[in-house]
Amino acid sequence: MDRKTLKKIIDTAAGRIKADTVIKNCQVINVYTGKIEESDIAIADGFIAGTGNYDGIKEIDAGGKFAAPGFIDSHIHIESSYLAPSELGKLTVPHGTTTIIADPHEIANVRGIKGMDYMLEDADGTDLDIKFMVPSCVPATIFETAGASIDSRDIADYMDSRNVLGLGEFMNYPGVIYGDDETLDRILAARDRGRVIDGHAPNVFDKELNAYAAANIAADHECATLEDMENRLSRGMYVMIRQGSACHNLKTMIKGVNSTNSRRCVLCSDDRQPKTIFEEGHLDNHINMCLEEGIDIVTAIQMATLNAAELFKLEDRGAIAPGKRADIVLFDMDEKIHVKDVFIEGKHCASEGKYTGKDVKADISGVRNSMNVKGFSKDKLKLNLTGEYATAIELITGEVVTKKTKVKVQKDSDGDFVRNPDEDVVKIAVVERHKGTGNVACGLIKGYGIRKGAVALSIAHDSHNIIVTGVDNDEMEAAVNALIAQEGGMVLVKDGKVIESMPLPIGGLMTDKSGKWVDEKLTDMHEKAHRELGISGSVEPVMTLCFMSLPVIPEIKITDRGLFDVTKFDFIDINE
Repeated sequence: MDRKTLKKIIDTAAGRIKADTVIKNCQVINVYTGKIEESDIAIADGFIAGTGNYDGIKEIDAGGKFAAPGFIDSHIHIESSYLAPSELGKLTVPHGTTTIIADPHEIANVRGIKGMDYMLEDADGTDLDIKFMVPSCVPATIFETAGASIDSRDIADYMDSRNVLGLGEFMNYPGVIYGDDETLDRILAARDRGRVIDGHAPNVFDKELNAYAAANIAADHECATLEDMENRLSRGMYVMIRQGSACHNLKTMIKGVNSTNSRRCVLCSDDRQPKTIFEEGHLDNHINMCLEEGIDIVTAIQMATLNAAELFKLEDRGAIAPGKRADIVLFDMDEKIHVKDVFIEGKHCASEGKYTGKDVKADISGVRNSMNVKGFSKDKLKLNLTGEYATAIELITGEVVTKKTKVKVQKDSDGDFVRNPDEDVVKIAVVERHKGTGNVACGLIKGYGIRKGAVALSIAHDSHNIIVTGVDNDEMEAAVNALIAQEGGMVLVKDGKVIESMPLPIGGLMTDKSGKWVDEKLTDMHEKAHRELGISGSVEPVMTLCFMSLPVIPEIKITDRGLFDVTKFDFIDINE
C-alpha cells in the first residue's frame, strides 16, 4: 500500500471524505466481539475504512442482510475439481468464498515447477484470491515413478521468488518424526522464512505426534475422530474440519468444538468437485452443517474466516474491520444462510448465485502433452501365475482403504489370468506415463464389479500414472491407447471402442472447460460405467479407481513398479 492509498483510507474512516462505496443497512457479524451490529460498511480503494454511519459516492442498500467477512477455505486441491483455478473461482465465489489456500500437489507431481507456475498464472484470471502452498512431497513416495522432483532447495527458491504462503501438507510424517535430513531441510526452508507448514498425519499419536508438532507443523486435516482432534489441539495445532466430495468428517468433528477450542478450528474442503458445489455449495454448506449441529452463527463464521486468516498469517483479511480487505459476504438467514452478494476487495463479484467477476484463462500449452508412454502393448498386461491362488486387492465399499486377499484364479497355458464371469475379480494395471520408462505393473482387483470393457484414468494418486482395469487384455489395451490419444483424463471402453471420455489436457488432471461441462461429463461417465460396463452400483467408478495406486493407504495398492503391501511397506509377488 502506498501513502496516497493509506491517506485516502484514513480520511474516509474519519469521515473527511466520502467512501468509494458504502454498503448500508447491514447486520455486521463482528468476529472479534461475537456481536451482531446494525451498521454501514465504508469501502475505500478495496479496503474497509470503517463501520458505523457513512456516506458514499456509491451506496448499496443491503436491506438488513447479514454481513460477514469473505469465507476462507483453509485447504483444497484445485486439481481434484478437474477444473483450472480460474474456473473454480467462478463456481465458489457465488457461495461466499473469497480466499482459498491451495496445495498444487497433484500438478507438481506431474509437471513440477512448471505445473505450479501454470497454477499461479491461471489463478490471476479470477477475482477469487487463490493463495498457494509449495508442495512438500514431490515425489510423494519412493515406490512409484512421478513426473518431477522438488527438493528443499527448490522449495526455498520458490518461496523467495513467488507469492506463496508456506509449505503444503507434510504427508511424509515418518520423515519428520525420524528426522530425515532432506525432510528437515524442507521444513527449515519454510520455518527460517517465517512461513506456515501445513500437516497431514493420520493415525499419529503420543510422542510421535509430539515430534511432528515440534517441527512447527501448524495444522492437520486428517482428523477422523474426536480423539484425533483433542490430541492435535492439545499440542497447539489447528484442526482443519474437512467436508469434501470424498471425505466427510464435519458432522463427526464438529461435536468436539466448544467455546474454549473453537478459535483453533478452521473449515476446509480438501477436494470439492463441481457436482458437489452445484448441489450443496462450498463453505456456505460447511457453515450450514455447523448450524445444524448446534454451533452458533458467530462461531461458525469465525471458523470460516478469522481463524483461517490467523492460521495462515493473512493479517489483511478475516474480519469486517478498519484496514482489512473489503472481502464481504451478504446473506439472508433462517435455519441456514443463503448467500446473496459477494464483494472481493470492494468489487461486487457475485449476486444471487451468479459470478460477475474477472474471467481470464492462462495458456495451457506448457502443461499439455503429459502422456510420455513408451513401449506399451497388451503383452505387458500378462501375468505369470504359478498356483491355484493369487494375491488380490479387495475393495471395501465406500472406502479408499483396501484389503489384501487371496483369490482362486483360472489361467491359460502361459500362466496368464483368465477372467471367470461368475467371479468379481479382474486385472488392474498401472502404466508409467511421465518418464517413458516402459514400466507396467499388473495385478488383480476384487469387488470393482466391472463385467464388460475397461476403464482407464490418468488421475491416480499421488504420482498420477495411468491406471486401468478391465475384463481382458484387449479391452485394457484399447482403453490405455485411447487415453494417451486424448492427452489424459478418463475413458470407458466397450468392445474395443470408446463409449465415453473426459479429456483432461492440463497435465492429464484438469480441463480448460467449464464446471458445467465437467459435471455433465462425470454424470455421463458414472451412468455408462454402471449401465454399460456393469460396475457395481455401490462403487464410485472414478474416485475408487484413482486411489488404488496410493501406496500410503492400507492395506494393499499397486504402482507402476508392482503390487505394494502397505502394512509391510514393501513390494510383494502376486503369487505370494
